[in-house]
Amino acid sequence: MKKAIFLDRDGVINVDKGYVYKIDDFEFMKGIFDALLALQKAGYLLIIVTNQSGIGRGYFSEKAYKKLTDWMLGEFKKKDIFISKVYHCPHTPEEKCKCRKPMPGMLLRAIDEFNIDSNSSWMIGDKRSDMEAGKRAGVKKCLLVEHDGVEKSQLLFDIIPLVLGK
Repeated sequence: MKKAIFLDRDGVINVDKGYVYKIDDFEFMKGIFDALLALQKAGYLLIIVTNQSGIGRGYFSEKAYKKLTDWMLGEFKKKDIFISKVYHCPHTPEEKCKCRKPMPGMLLRAIDEFNIDSNSSWMIGDKRSDMEAGKRAGVKKCLLVEHDGVEKSQLLFDIIPLVLGK
């Protein structure tokens, strides 16, 4: 079985500016490349699980979301960071689907698809719904990236020793 880092996108990978779907609006979190490269080198699969209700709300299309995602993955690839897969939920909260966090659908699909050991894996997110999704999927280690006055980029660097047990 493999171990994985499940990452929320908006607020962890990039600055959460609300319904980000244009490349020009996408700003990587400071330190994210170094953090993910270290986690990848430690043997973790990197998997993004992201709610994208802007699609369901009609703010942007699946095509626009895919264009941004492909660009983001290309930027990671330039830094030798391989994202195993990006799962997204296009539904609104009102649709009450099984994939929208806090429901565990996206994580459960990844666990099954990649033969992931949830006990050795982490869920890293910036909302309580991320933590709840992780717990519901059996991921024992969930890390809420809060920033109450602390720059989130610093917290991303703090994640590395915590995850790696250093």
